[in-house]
Amino acid sequence: MPSTISPVGPRLTLGAVSAVDLMSDNPVSLQATATVQEATALLTDRGISAAPVIDATGRPVGVVTKADVLIHDRERGRRVALPEVAERFHDSTRVEEIMTPAVFSVATDTPAAKVVEQMLQLKVHQLFVVDASGTLVGLIGALDVLRHLHPN
Repeated sequence: MPSTISPVGPRLTLGAVSAVDLMSDNPVSLQATATVQEATALLTDRGISAAPVIDATGRPVGVVTKADVLIHDRERGRRVALPEVAERFHDSTRVEEIMTPAVFSVATDTPAAKVVEQMLQLKVHQLFVVDASGTLVGLIGALDVLRHLHPN
């Protein structure tokens, strides 16, 4: 049964039952052992601001953001390289060294209303969705939630 959210103004109904209904499946992710250059290329090429970081078993271990990359570059004392000249800089730093090691996740069967509550409580724009074994299977972003809101 869909959840009802009562914002100021007209009532909206969340037309999703669980996290699996809200999520975007097969999220773009990076292995923890990927290099910062690989992360920069992925974030830039895909036009995304963050990506989940997974271990060898597919379990999320953190998130890497454009801000993490910028901070890393600043700490190394250099300007951020444009993608076309990035090859000139050899940086063997791994994503696991610069990522944010926080993993905010929900199970596939978490009720949709609970997903929204968690996002608000944690003040995050996205939550990982994991299966029973803890493997990353999806991602729920704020836009995924908005896509499922319908006027009553």
